[in-house]
Amino acid sequence: MTTGLADDALSVVLALEQATTLTAVEDAVRAYAAPLGYDRLVLFSATAAWDDVVDRIYWVEGNWNDDGAGVDARTYIRRCPMTRHILDARAPFFWRKIEQASGEQYQVTPAPRGDGVHGLQVPVFGPLGLEGAMSLGGEHINATATTRVGLTLVATTAFLAARRLLEAPRAETSKRLSNREQEVLSWTAAGHRQADVAATLGLSSRTIENHLRRIRHRLGATTTAQAIRIAIHNGDIEV
Repeated sequence: MTTGLADDALSVVLALEQATTLTAVEDAVRAYAAPLGYDRLVLFSATAAWDDVVDRIYWVEGNWNDDGAGVDARTYIRRCPMTRHILDARAPFFWRKIEQASGEQYQVTPAPRGDGVHGLQVPVFGPLGLEGAMSLGGEHINATATTRVGLTLVATTAFLAARRLLEAPRAETSKRLSNREQEVLSWTAAGHRQADVAATLGLSSRTIENHLRRIRHRLGATTTAQAIRIAIHNGDIEV
């Protein structure tokens, strides 16, 4: 990595580790990524345990629709095939989006070239496997090896910082699950989708989603998969 970009990346990583708000995380990443041509940014937690991969979206901004209109974060991330590709990836990868008569087409590419929106997807792995990812895109991006390494460091640290800020459990919160929470997590651990769990328990999908968020918070977990493992260890659920 060249000296300038190496120093910049190190400064951003240090700032991210000391960030106390999500806004500070966003500002640090934006300041590093924008001069390199990346003006579309998405940061989210993820898990291979879910069909749609995405667990929680921390931050999304930029002209992802290429029409200047706002983007619905969950809809866009869940329909983007590059999101699902992280299930098969073991390292960051470049991608390309082009408009064709049949609609948008995404491609994984060794090095972005040609027209269209290009980007870098950075999966983040931990003890439980896939834990999150960040995607950065733009129409005219710097895609050198130096940039890839720098953005990988920044994106990974940004994910860890956002998770620390948004998913940290409250000290006063009990770590034991309620009966309803045990039901929801047991059905989820058995491999059922949120919609199926909702139908089985007579609840809305939004209520199930809220239960899972509270469960992760209560157990100090960063993903639903991790919450399941903790609950099994605590004896709250059985599989």
